[in-house]
Amino acid sequence: MTADELATETRRLVDRVSTWTPPRWAASSASGTGTRADRFHALVQELADQAADAEDQPRRAVPRLSPDTALPDQLKVVVADLIAAARDDEARLAVATKRVLTTKRAL
Repeated sequence: MTADELATETRRLVDRVSTWTPPRWAASSASGTGTRADRFHALVQELADQAADAEDQPRRAVPRLSPDTALPDQLKVVVADLIAAARDDEARLAVATKRVLTTKRAL
């Protein structure tokens, strides 16, 4: 998969959740593990870790901002960082894209 595919799938996910209210974020995820916000933040953290790995930088915890409605913006920033760091790493981009798609289904 390519950087464009990751950007497209991220945009689709962000478009889907960007109008969610706090109660909707607080609902259980379709997978039954944690809330939708928990699941989404886990995606943001995983992609931030991939970006750090691609840059040979230490992994850092992504802060959990309040309210959860900030999560789509966090995802956009992290994905932009990942694309910048791994534009030519198709394997890393494929893993990231699959993770975005998996999260979209789990919400």
